[in-house]
Amino acid sequence: MKINRKIRFQLFVQNWLFVVLFLALVGMLGYLTREYSIERDVTQAARNLLTEGSANVVKKMKGPVNITAFVENDDPERKKTIHDFIARYQRAKSDINLTFVNSTKEPKRAQEAGIRKDGELVVEFQKRTENLVPNYTERDLTNVLVRLQRSQSRAVMYLDGHGERSLIGEKNFDLGEFGHQLGTKGFKLANPDLTIAQEVPRNGAMLVIAGPQVDVTEAEVKKIVHYVATGGNLLWMIDQESLHGLQPLAEYLGLVLTPGVAVDPTSSQNGVDPRTVIGRQYTEHPITKEFTLLTAFPEARAVDVNDQTGDWEVTRLISVAHNGWLETGKLDGKISFDDKTDVPGPVNIAVAMQRKAENITQRVVVVGNGNFLANSFVANGGNLDLGINMVNWLAGDDQLISIQPKPLKDVTVTYTATEGILIFGGFVILLPLALLVAGIVIWRRRRTR
Repeated sequence: MKINRKIRFQLFVQNWLFVVLFLALVGMLGYLTREYSIERDVTQAARNLLTEGSANVVKKMKGPVNITAFVENDDPERKKTIHDFIARYQRAKSDINLTFVNSTKEPKRAQEAGIRKDGELVVEFQKRTENLVPNYTERDLTNVLVRLQRSQSRAVMYLDGHGERSLIGEKNFDLGEFGHQLGTKGFKLANPDLTIAQEVPRNGAMLVIAGPQVDVTEAEVKKIVHYVATGGNLLWMIDQESLHGLQPLAEYLGLVLTPGVAVDPTSSQNGVDPRTVIGRQYTEHPITKEFTLLTAFPEARAVDVNDQTGDWEVTRLISVAHNGWLETGKLDGKISFDDKTDVPGPVNIAVAMQRKAENITQRVVVVGNGNFLANSFVANGGNLDLGINMVNWLAGDDQLISIQPKPLKDVTVTYTATEGILIFGGFVILLPLALLVAGIVIWRRRRTR
């Protein structure tokens, strides 16, 4: 009897000890789940996470971001949609705060905030605000965050009046779409008239020269050279045509411009004209840091800098045509390498230059191609991303250089009317009928046993 009592007591203690330990384990797991969280997006298009470009932008923001959403009558469905949208940003940056305001109950506050539509957002960062109206996308909000990060908005000036590619032009040759994208990033555009102005304005972020088609006057060239000589930033896109009077600028920068067109026969394997070379290899530089996108350069020319560059720090950015060459003859017939006149690849087509000038950091980018940012080609591969990175670097906004947000890939299934009938008939009629027949067959077999 004493032994049985002892055994029962031991079992009693063991049972209660198990219960206590089990409850302690549950409590510990509850504490851990509250303090720590692990999330994984298993959707095919990663629709619950930001794209790489947006994530880079928000991670570089120093300080909290406050977002106020104005929703009429506290519409729960709209609030949930907004909450889920902002949650993607909050996963990348924990101090993004979202607040909802009932614009119906607080009309004065909505009026003061300049609210125009239900569901409109007011985004505030470092005492700067901007409104975002529905229907907004990830690209829209990320662009707002980029603009709010700019401490000051300086103009991107562009040379005009000589047939250049215009940053506001709509022709295929022009750079209007690129100019529009610069506007979404917080840049203003200006085209100073150098025939009237005493000098290139010093309050701009940079000067853009994009392939003049007629000669620039000697007086204008002198002003441009003086602008660069005294610390002005420059983005110069040089096409196959002559420099049209800008030779003094090329000489001042020490540029080496070998005539010819970069050719890569491997481009034709992908259905691309051999005169359109693909950028795959980029030198380590703030413009191309972590940049892995392919870029396309139709009819690019070689750009280099001589060894007598003075105090410039030079980086050769992009090399192309590793399996090709620099074609120096006419491309009016069959493309073939001539070892007597052509220059074997790779061909460098862009340089970045930097130096200290008058207590500031001066920057210059020269690209042997203007087509890559033209309206016809800017959407190809990473062309737009590369152009935006160049402008950000020239403007001194190194922290904003990143791959721009891409739209999430389409996961919508599309099919023809015939395919729709087959799918409907297969799943709604044939499959249930097959299951019914299989059931009858099995039932009859069992009855005959």
